[in-house]
Amino acid sequence: MNIIDHLKLPFRKDKELYISLYKMLGFLPHDISYYKLALMHKSIARRNEKGKPVNNERLEFLGDAVLDATVGHIVYEHFPGKREGFLTNTRSKLVQRETLGRLAEEMGITRLILSSGRSSSHNSYMGGNAFEALVGALYLDHGYDACMAFIKKKILSKMVNIDKVAYKEVNFKSKLIEWSQKNKVSIEFRCVKQYNDGNNSPVFEYACVLENIEACQGKGFSKKEAQQHAAEETLKKLRKQPKFCDSIFQAKTERTKMEEEPVMAAPDIEKTIREEQDFLIVKDMETRTTEKNDVKTRTERKEDTHETFDIDFSDVQTEEKEMTREEIIAAAEKAAFEDNGGTEAGKE
Repeated sequence: MNIIDHLKLPFRKDKELYISLYKMLGFLPHDISYYKLALMHKSIARRNEKGKPVNNERLEFLGDAVLDATVGHIVYEHFPGKREGFLTNTRSKLVQRETLGRLAEEMGITRLILSSGRSSSHNSYMGGNAFEALVGALYLDHGYDACMAFIKKKILSKMVNIDKVAYKEVNFKSKLIEWSQKNKVSIEFRCVKQYNDGNNSPVFEYACVLENIEACQGKGFSKKEAQQHAAEETLKKLRKQPKFCDSIFQAKTERTKMEEEPVMAAPDIEKTIREEQDFLIVKDMETRTTEKNDVKTRTERKEDTHETFDIDFSDVQTEEKEMTREEIIAAAEKAAFEDNGGTEAGKE
C-alpha cells in the first residue's frame, strides 16, 4: 500500500502537503482529509454543510489518548523495574503542552496550521494541540502501530532524550516552593499586570517575592505559565547571584528576630493577686471602721438626749409599799362587802 501511495504522489493535488507530512510522520497519508482537519484551528470558524464547526478539537482529543497509550507503553519498556509514580511523572513530562509545542515548532507543524492571525501569539498551545491532532489523524489513517513507530522512531529516538526528560525537574514553581519551605523563607507570587496583547489575547505578568523582596518576573498567556517563568528565573538568580541569596536570608533573619522579640512583658500574676487581696482587706477595714463610727454616733446621740430632757424619776416606786394592819382589815371588809352585794344583785 505504501508503494502505491509513492507512485500516486506525483499526481496528487496537494503534493507539497503529502511530502511535508511524510517527512514529519514517516508515512504517506491514505486519506488526506484527516490531516487537513488536524491542521485546522478553531479560530478560522469554518462550518460544514450542516452548520457544525469544523476544526481539529475532536482529533486533538483522540490524539491525546493515543499519545498517553503509546508514550506510556514506551516508558514502561524503557524503564524496567521503575515504580508507577516515576513512570506516570515521566509520561506527563513527555506529553505536556510545552514539550509538544516545542516539537511542533521544530518539526514545522506550526507553519502548516490554518488559523486567524489573532491566535498566532498562542503558538505554544496551538502547536501542541495540532501535534496531538496529527497523532489522532495518523491513528485513524494508519492505526496504532503506525503511531507507535512515529513516537519511537521520529520523536524519542531523534528529537527527545527520554532519560534526560525523566530525571529533569520541569515544575520550577514546585521546586522553588520546596526550596523556600526547607529554608523557611516566605514566598509569594504577585500579579504585576494583566492585559490583552495586539491580538486581544490575555497576557499575565507575575513577580516572585521572597521575604518581601521582589526576585524576578515572568510573563505568560496563563497565570500558571507566568508563575512558572517567574519561578524559573528566580531559581537561576538564586544560583548565579550569591549576594541576592544573602539578601534574602538577611531579610529572613530580620523578620524572625522581630517575631521572636516580645511585644510586651508577660503580666505579673502574683502582683495582680496581691493587689486584689489588698483591695479586699482595705475595703473590709473601711467597712468595719464605718460601722464602729456609726455605733459611736448612735451612743453620742443617746447621751445628747439624756442631757436635753432632764426628768426626775425619784418619786417613781418600782417596788410595792408594805400595808399597815388597819389598811389590811379595811381592804378585807371592802372585798367582803362587794362579794355580798354582788350576790344579792344576782338573786334579784
